[in-house]
Amino acid sequence: MLDLLAAAGAADAPPGWINWLPIIGMVVIFWFLIIRPQMKRQKEHQAKVAGLKKGDQVVTQGGLVGKVMKVDDTYAEIELAKDVRVKAVKHTIADLIEPGGKPAND
Repeated sequence: MLDLLAAAGAADAPPGWINWLPIIGMVVIFWFLIIRPQMKRQKEHQAKVAGLKKGDQVVTQGGLVGKVMKVDDTYAEIELAKDVRVKAVKHTIADLIEPGGKPAND
């Protein structure tokens, strides 16, 4: 009799892979909501940094605004004010300011 009850209980249990469905679902949600958009932003930033050229207005991650005077593979020389130039690692440039864009405080 116990064998019949054990066999009936085992037949009612869901398959083992069903227990993994919520975890797989969370991974898929994280991929589409967090990881994928971050990868897209990173690719856009890399394209901006790769396209830097002399005369571009840029904002560094430290909040400095300046004009690109010289660019090489790793560094960009940025003029912050007249005769004030700094050498910045290209990947620390946060954004390009579009030509004709007004600063926020003007």
